[in-house]
Amino acid sequence: MRHFLTLADFSKDELLEMIDLAIKIKKETKERNFVPYLEKQTLGMIFEKSSTRTRVSFEVGIYQLGGVGLFLSSSDLQLGRGEPLKDTARVISSMVDMVMIRTYKQSDLEEFARYSKVPVINGLTDSYHPLQLMTDYLTMIEFGKTNPRVAYIGDGNNMAHSWVYLAAIMGFELRVATPKGYECDEAVVQKALELASKSGAKLIFGNDPKEAVRGCDVVTTDTWVSMGQEDEKEKRIKDFKGFMVDSNLMSLAKSDAIFLHCLPAYRGYEVSEEVLEKYADVVFIEAENRLHTQKGIMVWLDSKRGE
Repeated sequence: MRHFLTLADFSKDELLEMIDLAIKIKKETKERNFVPYLEKQTLGMIFEKSSTRTRVSFEVGIYQLGGVGLFLSSSDLQLGRGEPLKDTARVISSMVDMVMIRTYKQSDLEEFARYSKVPVINGLTDSYHPLQLMTDYLTMIEFGKTNPRVAYIGDGNNMAHSWVYLAAIMGFELRVATPKGYECDEAVVQKALELASKSGAKLIFGNDPKEAVRGCDVVTTDTWVSMGQEDEKEKRIKDFKGFMVDSNLMSLAKSDAIFLHCLPAYRGYEVSEEVLEKYADVVFIEAENRLHTQKGIMVWLDSKRGE
């Protein structure tokens, strides 16, 4: 049995197997051919953090695969009343076939997986967002960016960490530009550099967004104020001055470069209105691809039971 907790848990070949499944299932979906790969299976969906895309894509995805999704918020569970996480994991995993968790602490996700009898999927933690990066990789493939030079501009957060791991495993060049004091976690960087030494990936870290974007095939960013950081908003807006992806910054990338954003996008902060609308076709195909990528991952995890 395999869990989907971070990208670093998988080889390049394994991640490509998931992507290939996603491409296949997306094609079938577009043809209205809903193959019941997970017929009569139940997906437990635990949301400590709320979400639009994650909830809709998983509920629709498991339904299209022939199963059913069960939404569980913090208020629906005994966790809020003090039940140990390991007990919740033992109970829920005895009744469902797979679990997706969107929570704050990566350690909580890992503890749940340790006691779970079924595959557990990271729907987002404060440390990593691997589902989004698999989605972004599928989107890059669809737009012809198969060996891209990518620039990530903004906070050294869960999205940045996941980009670092994706590049390190897949072997492409990634330039990360963050304001001083907002760099990626050093342990994540060191782990990624170890992976990059084997794949040939080029990882560059700095504090200059213009230098990072220059000549890139893909430019991406994320919100400066993540859930739980609202009290830091004014300070972060000040600290991130000069890091908005606007037309001037995008003009430094290749002429056929694309822009990616995991959404929700806060226009006028991490991205300008003009840039988001110019690349809306890419960004909203990227958003839809969450549905297809997650189906591919669920089917892949199901295929590894008993191995």
